[in-house]
Amino acid sequence: MNFRKAIMATGLAAAFGWPLAALATNGYFAHGYGVRSIGVAGVSIALPQDGLVAASNPAGNLSVGNRLDLGVHFFRPDRGAAIRGNGYGADGEFSGNQTHNFVIPEVGYVRQASPDLAWGVAVYGNGGMNTDYDRNPFAAFGSRGKAGIDLQQLFVTPSVAFRPAPGHSVGAALSFAYQRFAATGLSVFEGMTAHPGAVTDRGHDGSTGWGVKLGWLGQLRPDLRLGASWSSRIEMSEFDRYRGLFEGGGGFDIPASYGVGVAWQASRALTLAADWQRIEYGSVKSVGNPLSGGALGSDGGPGFGWNDVSVVKLGAVYAYDDRLTLRAGASRVQQPVPASQTFFNILAPGVVRNHYSLGASLKGAGCGEWSLAYLYAPKVTVSGSGSIPPSFGGGEAVLHMREQMLSLGYSWAL
Repeated sequence: MNFRKAIMATGLAAAFGWPLAALATNGYFAHGYGVRSIGVAGVSIALPQDGLVAASNPAGNLSVGNRLDLGVHFFRPDRGAAIRGNGYGADGEFSGNQTHNFVIPEVGYVRQASPDLAWGVAVYGNGGMNTDYDRNPFAAFGSRGKAGIDLQQLFVTPSVAFRPAPGHSVGAALSFAYQRFAATGLSVFEGMTAHPGAVTDRGHDGSTGWGVKLGWLGQLRPDLRLGASWSSRIEMSEFDRYRGLFEGGGGFDIPASYGVGVAWQASRALTLAADWQRIEYGSVKSVGNPLSGGALGSDGGPGFGWNDVSVVKLGAVYAYDDRLTLRAGASRVQQPVPASQTFFNILAPGVVRNHYSLGASLKGAGCGEWSLAYLYAPKVTVSGSGSIPPSFGGGEAVLHMREQMLSLGYSWAL
């Protein structure tokens, strides 16, 4: 498969409705990009390993050679909620797992134009969230049918990296973002919106925007590498069909993020690496505003109440021999959903905190290499505290989520 066909395959998968969602998530951002990065719990800022490196740090293009990487992630989240102590009879347990399995393809390509210049393009899922409740948690309040949301984000990121001085590289990238969204079973919220008829059951709607990524990678000693990266906030076009759900008449921008990383060559075979990342969910009003005050869809209106989060990722890469490389990692993210905001987040219970991963790569007889990774995020439960408004009968909403993901990739050295 050549590069152009790989790009087309990934784009068509998103355009024609494969059951795509985010990869294993920190909030609703993907936990990592590329099968090799997933194998070390998403570590990548100072540890470039494949053609998806520009998704995390475009300066890494100069460190991976000429290559084409294809990957596919088989993602299985377990998400749901409970309502307790409600005066309108909404109490019960609710499973959001009517759709169980999701497939997320990706492709990365890098070309070394000279010893000091490289360019590439990466196509990948940046984030998303899906809930699919066969039994509607809002039925006691008047909603009908099944309930849930489906948010998907596809990024196409062309990038370039330049070496201004020995041991240092800088990179820049443009990211074209396409996201699509649908909501069902939320008619109860039609009574609290500035745009009736644009809250629920409108099918999928699309939104686009452009953002910038910048990065640096420095080889400070033969055994020590540092990195830093920044991704701008992406101003997205509105979801017109859901202008009554999201703040500002359908706004759902993609928040800025930034981070630093370190990689230490502990021995000839062993590399230890770590990342720290910050995601500014709270700066996007439709994500960060609490469910209180004003009408849904209005300027400054309610959102999901998410906080900014920090993520710490640790990973180890061990070259067992010339053909086999082993990987392991763990990470922890802050809780984005406050206990006071669990009611609306029945739709988006992105509450997992710890991720653990294993991975391996095996070189073939030619220029190809297979990679495999498995990632597990244990179940986390967040109990509400003053979470259901008195106008909805009070009580508490309890969220839970756990995730598993199996990733498979194939790489060509070009």
